[in-house]
Amino acid sequence: MTAAQIDTDKLMAFVFRAVDEVGATLNTALVRMGDQLGYYRDLASHGPTTSAELASRTGTPEPYAREWLNAQAAGRIVEYDPADGRYSLPPEHAVALTDETSPAYLPGFFQIALGTVHDTDRVVQAARAGTGVGWHEHDADVHVGCERFFRPGYAANLVSGWLPALDGVVDMLTAGARVADVGCGHGASTVLMAQAFPRSRFVGSDLHAASIETARARAAEAGVADRVVFETVPAQQLGDARYQLITMFDCLHDMGDPVGAARAVRAALEPDGTWMVVEPAAGDAVEDNLTPLGRAYYGFSALLCTPASLSQPVGAALGTQAGPARIREVVSQAGFTRFRVAASTPFNTVFEIRP
Repeated sequence: MTAAQIDTDKLMAFVFRAVDEVGATLNTALVRMGDQLGYYRDLASHGPTTSAELASRTGTPEPYAREWLNAQAAGRIVEYDPADGRYSLPPEHAVALTDETSPAYLPGFFQIALGTVHDTDRVVQAARAGTGVGWHEHDADVHVGCERFFRPGYAANLVSGWLPALDGVVDMLTAGARVADVGCGHGASTVLMAQAFPRSRFVGSDLHAASIETARARAAEAGVADRVVFETVPAQQLGDARYQLITMFDCLHDMGDPVGAARAVRAALEPDGTWMVVEPAAGDAVEDNLTPLGRAYYGFSALLCTPASLSQPVGAALGTQAGPARIREVVSQAGFTRFRVAASTPFNTVFEIRP
């Protein structure tokens, strides 16, 4: 076999691209650091500043502030003016890094990525053993970061856009309906719906007991605990109750037995009810997803979502980039006959599914 001819320029281009990859990996931790130490909030509040001023205002040693700022400047997250040695956070970046009400808010995205990477050794061991890694086995940054990342998008879109895109659902909720929010995590989606529709009643469920405890606290803080019940049960066990609306937010692809979950939804749904599934934005073909967002989602899929599915019975491992056709296949196997894309954002696709 003839040895491949090496293009030295192409090799070095890849090496320097790899250097950028390492910088990006370290930046995940640096963003988390800036979030935790209040560096971004301070820069957003005070404008151009020196490392000494940032350190003084945040109560941290100047060397930490200095090296953090330089790394952020090299990564073009903050701007550096060599004329006066000051650093500034562009207002657009400030929105993404400090405004928790903005759908562009990103610290949770970095937090869940950091927690996911932290557990790589465990995932490698599971891959060698042919097993999985359960959601409950992951670093707490995964659980907290997940809510921090998804909640702003839900707050911006769920009540104002996604639910109105479903045929007749808003009127039903306004009049009063029974709703199951399956795979609710910390309950962000459940609480948002309960706040918007006081005549409806909600049952949130999740397999992760610690998340359910947090969800109960969130409901109490929001003043909707009298209309929301949270339960620690798998998606395949919805009980004997019947619902007019069942929702799943960014969780169907994590399930070991998504078809079994879909059948449980079918059995629990009223004949004229609606199942709303929100999934990560994806195309049906691999080449459709070879984008920066697809890269991030495939990364989460390999290290977080697929191992979670493989840790459960069946282990279907749909993957984070399953795509509409694969989701349609799952729900069709469960007996649903109506399926459409009802809404979308850069991060999510919303499916309306009916018997």
